[in-house]
Amino acid sequence: MRFLPDKFISTLILAIVVASFLPVQGEAAHWFSLATKVAIGLLFFLHGARLSRQAVVKGIVHWRLHLMVLSITFALFPLIGVSLGWIIPGFSNSVFYAGILFLCVLPSTVQSSIAFTAIAKGNVSAAIVSASASNIIGMFLTPLLVGLLFARQNDAGVSLDALLSILLQLLAPFIAGQIMQPWIGNFIRKHNKALGLVDRGSIVMVVYLAFSEAMVQGLWTEVSGHDLSIMIGVNVVLLAFILWFTGFSAKMLGFSREDRITIIFCGTKKSLASGAPMASVIFPAAMVGSVVLPLMIFHQIQLMACAVLARRYAAQASLIEADKAEQGL
Repeated sequence: MRFLPDKFISTLILAIVVASFLPVQGEAAHWFSLATKVAIGLLFFLHGARLSRQAVVKGIVHWRLHLMVLSITFALFPLIGVSLGWIIPGFSNSVFYAGILFLCVLPSTVQSSIAFTAIAKGNVSAAIVSASASNIIGMFLTPLLVGLLFARQNDAGVSLDALLSILLQLLAPFIAGQIMQPWIGNFIRKHNKALGLVDRGSIVMVVYLAFSEAMVQGLWTEVSGHDLSIMIGVNVVLLAFILWFTGFSAKMLGFSREDRITIIFCGTKKSLASGAPMASVIFPAAMVGSVVLPLMIFHQIQLMACAVLARRYAAQASLIEADKAEQGL
């Protein structure tokens, strides 16, 4: 059981610290921004190339499961995010509220959702399809939901230029990767660990650039310890509630144990890999830091919580298999 930040989160924290003392500025910031955009495009190209079409065909038949995961990801989460702004006094005026709303409209993770489902002995093929479909749909739905939720605010929204940037920086590379998948997909998956450095590297670049701009704009002078503690508490409560609700509702709807595990791990996760690049495209540069920070914290909390759950489900599955063996089933 691990409660310390993983190496990736530690690297992101280091990027924030470096940006706070040595922010990239001026001409260097311009070139670093261009390099970051290239890295983001490569990231989504690799996402497209990794997605196996055989896995899609194998898992597509579980339409009820996929519908539930998508409903939790893109309907229940946003409703909770909006409700938090009403329930918690003054939270809607917090510098971090936009970040909470943003993480609520993001798609699920891919790699960790599948990995935890496999560890917990859930329906892995369905997890592959649900997590992948969530990310594909999220490229369209997340910007639209951001536009809807921030429609009454003057500091954010989705313009035509932002939508065009999303299409060019995120969707076009993803489609190109999917087109190339029959030829390079096996190579990408075989070297997934090494190419994972591209995933992590691009996110580190986004975070460093975002917090450099935030530092230049005076983010930390606007943030109080009270705001930070409330944001962390909201993340914990949000994840705890969504984990409980997802497991409870999946059981009430009659899903099998394996499918319930898949729904829990795919429906409750939020993707830092998709969220950080999207934030850099959707929001003004000065706002990206405060938007990404809640997502980074939620990402670490969900990893810790899901690691505990996955091990618990795996132990339960072993007991079930042992009982069946004793009964000769």
